[in-house]
Amino acid sequence: MSPHSLADFETDHDLPRADYETRLEALQHRLELIQAAYIAQGLKGIVAIEGWDAAGKGGLVTRMNATLDPRYCKVWPIAAPSKEEAARHYLWRFWQRLPGNREIAVFDRTWYGRVLVERVDGFTPEPRWRAAYDEINAFEAQLQADGVRLVKIFLHITQEEQDKRLEERIRTPWKRWKTGADDYHNRSMRSAYVTAYEEMFRRCSPPAAPWHVVAANDKKWARVRSLELICEALGDGVDLSWPEPDAELVAIAEQALGKKLV
Repeated sequence: MSPHSLADFETDHDLPRADYETRLEALQHRLELIQAAYIAQGLKGIVAIEGWDAAGKGGLVTRMNATLDPRYCKVWPIAAPSKEEAARHYLWRFWQRLPGNREIAVFDRTWYGRVLVERVDGFTPEPRWRAAYDEINAFEAQLQADGVRLVKIFLHITQEEQDKRLEERIRTPWKRWKTGADDYHNRSMRSAYVTAYEEMFRRCSPPAAPWHVVAANDKKWARVRSLELICEALGDGVDLSWPEPDAELVAIAEQALGKKLV
C-alpha cells in the first residue's frame, strides 16, 4: 500500500546509539552478502532516494556504501540537467546511468524531478509533467522486466527539524558546503512540495515498485530503517548461500600454497 499523507510520518524516534551501531553493522554485513551475490550471479539493482533538503540522503548513502565494493556500486548525485541533457527527453540521462549486470546503482535524487521541482517551479508545462506519471511507471516496469531490483526511499522530516539542520549547516564550518540559496527557496515552497510528493506517492507506487516513506527526524533510526528496506528489496529472492569453490582453482591454490584447503 502506498503512503497517503506525509503527516503520518512525523514520529520522533529515538534510537539509542548502542542499538544503532549494532543494527547498522548487521545491515551493512547483509548488504555485503547481497552485493557478493549480485557480483557472482550477474544481478543488478537500483536504490532511488528522494526527500527534503537536509533530510539525511547523503548520510544514508554513506552508510550504505561504507562496506561495499565501489567497483560494483555507483552513486549518482542528480542535480539540474546539463545543457546536453536538457536538450533530450528527461529520462535520457538516467538511461545512461542504469546499472549493468553485477552492479547496484544509487540515485541521490531521481527521474522524479519531472513531477517535483519541474512541477513546483514551473520549469515544465503542466500537461507534460502530468504525462510523466505514466511515463515513469512504464520506465520502472521496463527496468524490472529487465531484471532490475528497484527500491524507492523517501526521507521525511518536519519543518522544525529541517530548520535546525539548515541552521547547523551555516554554524558548522565544515558543513557549509552542503547548503545554498536553493535550500531556502525550496523551503519557501514546502506546501507545494507536500502536494507534489503526495501525488507522486499515489500515482507511482505500483505493487512492484512502491514508495517507502521513512520518518527521518532521528537520523539513526532513519538510516537503519532505510537499510532494512533496501536489504529486503535488493535481497528478495536472491540466493545468498555460499557458492561451492571451483575445483580447478582449489587444485591450483593447493599446489601453489603447499597445503590442503578444502
